[in-house]
Amino acid sequence: MPSQITRPETRRSQIWFRTATTVACSAALLALTASTPAQAEPGYPNKPVRIFVPYGPGGVGDLTMRLLAQKLSEQTKQQFVIENRPGAGGVLAAKGVLDSPADGYTLGVTGNGSAISMSLFKVRPYNMLTDFTQVSVAASFEMLLAVKGNSPLKTPKDVVEAAKKNPGKLNFGAINPGSTQNLSAHLFKQITGADVQIVTYRTTPELITGILRGDIDVGFDFYAAYQGAIADKQLRIIATSGEARNSLLLDVPTAREAGFPDYIVTSWNALAAPAGLPADVLKTLNAAINKALADPGLQEKAKRLGMDARGSTPEEMRARMASDIEKWAAVIEKAGIEKQ
Repeated sequence: MPSQITRPETRRSQIWFRTATTVACSAALLALTASTPAQAEPGYPNKPVRIFVPYGPGGVGDLTMRLLAQKLSEQTKQQFVIENRPGAGGVLAAKGVLDSPADGYTLGVTGNGSAISMSLFKVRPYNMLTDFTQVSVAASFEMLLAVKGNSPLKTPKDVVEAAKKNPGKLNFGAINPGSTQNLSAHLFKQITGADVQIVTYRTTPELITGILRGDIDVGFDFYAAYQGAIADKQLRIIATSGEARNSLLLDVPTAREAGFPDYIVTSWNALAAPAGLPADVLKTLNAAINKALADPGLQEKAKRLGMDARGSTPEEMRARMASDIEKWAAVIEKAGIEKQ
C-alpha cells in the first residue's frame, strides 16, 4: 500500500491550525484569569498596615487617624502604622498609596480635601473616583463661625445685614487658599450675597489673632482650632455648619437653623486603598474600621476634639466623594480661584 503523501499546503494548514488553537486557548485562559476577582492572602491582616496621612502630626486629621490606628491594632493584633507625608496638596501621600500593591497593607487618608483638590489643581496625577478603592469614612467635623467675644454680631443674619449696610467693609478670615476653611468662607459669601472681603492667613493662631485684634469680623475654622479661645471666652461662636448642632456647643444654632438652609459644610476624613483591592480584604477592612470607630473610648476622645467618629460603607464613601467634588468645583469656579 503506497504511503500517504502530505502536501506542503496541507502541512502549512496543520501548523496554522495548531498555532491558532494554542493562541485561542491562551487567550481564553487569560480572559478567564482577568475576569476572576482578586483574592486576598489568608488571614488578612497578617503583617503591619501603613496609613499615609497627607498632614503633619498634631492636626485634627492626624489625630483622627491615630485614634483609629490604635484601635485597629488592638482589634487585629497587627500594627496599623501612621506615616505623615504632608505637602504638594496631598499628592505625596496619595502617590505613596498608588505606588503600592492593592493588597490592603497600604492605605491613605482622603476626604473632602481630596475632593477639593480635584478642581484646585490644573493637573492631577490621579482621579479620586477611579484610581482608589473607597474603604470607609472615619470622622466628620463641621465649620465654626467665630467672632470676637464682645462683637456686636450675634447671629449670621447680623453678619449679612451688616455687610449690606457697609458693602465691602466687613472681613471674613480663614487659613490657606483652597482649604476647606477658606472655601467655606467663599460659600457663605456666595449663598448670602454678602459683600465682604476674604482675608487669608497662613495659620490658625494668626487667624485668631486677627479676630481678637478686630482685623477680622468673622473667622471660619474647626472646633479643635478654636477650642482654647472658646474656653477663655475670647471668641464666641455664632453658628456651626453641620446638619445638626455640635454636641460640645449645644447652645449654638446651625447656620440652617439661623436662616441659611443651604449653608452646610462638613469636613471629613476617610481611608482609601489603590483601585483593585480584593473584595474580601475590603469587606474585612471596612468591618474592622466600623467596629473600631464604634468603640466607646474612641468615641469619647473624638468627641472632645469636636469630631463625629462614624464609619460608612464603601458605596456611601464613594457617593460622598463624588458629591463633594461637584460641590466644591462649583464654589471654586464661582469664586474665581486660580487653579494651581
